[in-house]
Amino acid sequence: MWVRSTMAYRASFAMMLVANFTTTFLDFAAIMIMFSQVDALGGFALPEVAFLYGTSCVAFGLADLLLGEAERIGRRVRDGTMDILLTRPVPVLSQIAADRFALRRLGRITQGALVLGWSLTRLELEWTAGSVLLTVSMVLCGGLIFGCLFVLGGAFQFWAQDASEVQNAFTYGGTTLLQYPPTVFGKELVRGATFVVPLAFVNWLPALRVLGRDDPLGLPGWVDFAAPAVALLCCAGTALVWRAGLRSYRSTGS
Repeated sequence: MWVRSTMAYRASFAMMLVANFTTTFLDFAAIMIMFSQVDALGGFALPEVAFLYGTSCVAFGLADLLLGEAERIGRRVRDGTMDILLTRPVPVLSQIAADRFALRRLGRITQGALVLGWSLTRLELEWTAGSVLLTVSMVLCGGLIFGCLFVLGGAFQFWAQDASEVQNAFTYGGTTLLQYPPTVFGKELVRGATFVVPLAFVNWLPALRVLGRDDPLGLPGWVDFAAPAVALLCCAGTALVWRAGLRSYRSTGS
């Protein structure tokens, strides 16, 4: 229904898509401005940083397209419209994912894919089947991990009722973090993004393997291939937290 209503005003949709593309591209424009003054950032050249940017942006864009509306759960809890979703014979999370489905978010995915494609043409790498699979898994598994963060943030709002900014710190803030090499951050932050909130499995760890770079934490080599397992564990944990959040819901109380 939302897609049909969007396409009913195609000129408006086109303008929103271009605006979304342009706004999100400004992040990469800032990176290019940095490289106009330096040759490397944390030891990484521009094509390598573009590779990190593209994989992070596409993975996050997929999660935002499918589950971005989870950040509005706090508003639904406050105004009582969550009750409407609970009365329908359809899973609540499916309804939230479909509600206000915004095709304009394809702009982020498109510009991220373009940057990723450009980086692949500039990287001087010997591509093997393993490196190709790692690159694909970065996008798919990264999308799952970001999707879990959206749902976890939404579930947290059943208790907090107004925590969208906390959620955004891990979703939008997380994708911004992953657009830069891990070598520009302190090891404490990199450890937190690996063992506390597993953002490093979105692209840092597998990308270091593809790019032939050393892991700043010195983790075993098999960890670079652990993104699918980590994504599945995140999904299992997110499902438990989501169910607990729904069970704790007591309507608006007004």
